[in-house]
Amino acid sequence: MSKITAVISAFNEEGNIERCLKSLEFADEIIVVDHESSDNTTAIAKKYTNKVFSQKNNQAEIDLQKNFGFTKASNNWILCIDADEEVSPELAKEIKTVLKGENGINGYWIPRKNIIFGKVIEHTGWFPDPQLRLFRKGKGKYIKAHVHEHLQLEGESAYLNTFLIHHNYDTVSQFIRRTVDIYAPNEAKDYLDKGYQFDYLDAIRFPVKEFISRFFAREGYKDGLHGLMLSILMAFYHFMIFAYIWEKKDFIEVNSSTFLQETETEVKKAHRDIMSWFYNEKLKAIKNPVNKNLQRILKRIPR
Repeated sequence: MSKITAVISAFNEEGNIERCLKSLEFADEIIVVDHESSDNTTAIAKKYTNKVFSQKNNQAEIDLQKNFGFTKASNNWILCIDADEEVSPELAKEIKTVLKGENGINGYWIPRKNIIFGKVIEHTGWFPDPQLRLFRKGKGKYIKAHVHEHLQLEGESAYLNTFLIHHNYDTVSQFIRRTVDIYAPNEAKDYLDKGYQFDYLDAIRFPVKEFISRFFAREGYKDGLHGLMLSILMAFYHFMIFAYIWEKKDFIEVNSSTFLQETETEVKKAHRDIMSWFYNEKLKAIKNPVNKNLQRILKRIPR
């Protein structure tokens, strides 16, 4: 059977990394790349492996910096994992099983189970959340300095069935801090690098589109209050992306005699779009086809 090296990239993860390291007992080698942590991350890591390396802290390029850890791997398969993730015994067993034979596959996507604010999120865009994390050494790497960028693989990939457990956001302040300090400014830069053309009405469109995508299209309402709050928080995330774009545009002013009218029109459109989604979701809940067709004709859903 092929041997596995687990590579962890971490920054100030003393609250998570031991749980992660304990779950990696099945791995033949563990490598930890620490990004100048100021807490006990390094000390904890050294209890589980003598292969702990240090790199400068650059949160905007932390995925790109994972390539350094890959070069230190001694084995022919690499499992890339974050400190706030853990491998269940079931996933470890499946990984060992698929690597027993040579099938020409160079990488595996692993579905991820996200635990956010104390609950497993089963909708809202966080499920099944496949991640390309298991790959042959030399066949996978990160090529863009962009947060949440998928690893690029050379060759064929396949999918595993067992979930990687992700202890995602524990607190609202953690979500907001990451959004404001890391994710939103990085996304804003990516928008501009791709040639985004500034439109002040995107201050409304960005968050509304994201809320609709999370709460309705990806059925966040099925996650209850968690789904609603996460949809609103993700709308805030995308509002902050626009805010950082505006900042990078030197806080461009909009001098238009129709500013109020255009803003009103955009808000009304957002309201229509949201109410239309409510209507369609209620319509889906009607099982009787006769009643459903009647409601389509009347364009009315009973309370």
